[in-house]
Amino acid sequence: MTAATTPGSGPLSGVRVVELAGIGPGPFAAMLLADLGADVVRVDRPGGAALAIDPAYDITNRNKRSVVVDLKAADGPARVLDLASRADILIEGYRPGVAERLGVGPEACHARNPRLVYGRMTGWGQQGPLAHRAGHDIAYIALTGTLGMIGDPDEPPAVPANLVGDYAGGSLYLVVGVLAALHHARACGTGQVVDAAIVDGASHLAAMIHGMLAAGGWQDRRGANLLDGGCPYYGTYETADGKYMAVGALERQFYEEFLDLIGLKDFGPARKDWTRWGELREAVAARFRTRTRDEWTAVFEGSDACVAPVLSLGEAPHHPHLAARGTFTDHGGITQPAPAPRFSATPTSVRTGPAQPGADTADVARDWEIPGLLADGA
Repeated sequence: MTAATTPGSGPLSGVRVVELAGIGPGPFAAMLLADLGADVVRVDRPGGAALAIDPAYDITNRNKRSVVVDLKAADGPARVLDLASRADILIEGYRPGVAERLGVGPEACHARNPRLVYGRMTGWGQQGPLAHRAGHDIAYIALTGTLGMIGDPDEPPAVPANLVGDYAGGSLYLVVGVLAALHHARACGTGQVVDAAIVDGASHLAAMIHGMLAAGGWQDRRGANLLDGGCPYYGTYETADGKYMAVGALERQFYEEFLDLIGLKDFGPARKDWTRWGELREAVAARFRTRTRDEWTAVFEGSDACVAPVLSLGEAPHHPHLAARGTFTDHGGITQPAPAPRFSATPTSVRTGPAQPGADTADVARDWEIPGLLADGA
């Protein structure tokens, strides 16, 4: 293979994935598969996708290769079906029925490749009253009750970027699903359709909270519980320089160490006394306002008080622990998260920068033995 190819030595080396280009959770899921060593071919549409950033900076397309196919052209569907016939997994993020109308739905793909795992990434799912409606992350997590849990009780719910819905409830569940289905396909010889809906995944993420709610250990309102900011020793506090510290001293021994280091040892009994939580919160907040974030970081350095500085995106790669682990890496002039998780026998890496639309057509046509991908069919 030439230097332009991306298949790597990760645990998914040898797995072929077709990604029908979209935005958000589909590309991120395909990036994760690519990071793990899969040979991911992204089928870009002419003109690119709506809301897309400059392709040179779209790291969700790293470790992939790209071909451009116009699915509305007469020969477009046939080119995608050729790819599907040689793939292990296909990922698409269209509204229900669109892939079928374009001629690349599960039935057409399975007719060419019965072992194919066909992954469908949507917000609402393939069935249900809202299945054909437009939507974005914020609406999906709103309906699941997840958004309503986040934020100050006296303020509107806080928007957690698009991490909880698109990526946690969407991409990660799609990846788990297609890998589980791939295991089944290899064991039984038959592929299947994986319906990954963000509303399902985001709801599933809150399984523990639903259990606590049923047991009477969680109030169905913001800022009133152990893990949602309601607890004064599990939350964030402003420092003298307008920055923040995060406190997570839940267990007794960690709580006691936290009080000792912050200088509030007299509040030991308040840990289990909800009637004193307001008083404790005010005392902790007042103490944190007396020093800067860096000064407090030094106070808690090396302790088990479970306190950490709240860093910005730009600061995070420079934290000594993250730097020592190589949690972030630089590739092509872009600082970015390194592949995760890590493997002892099949290490992963950022092998290539973001795939440029159509740049890899000749390589993919050769490596996948699909000459029809080339414009002249040669």
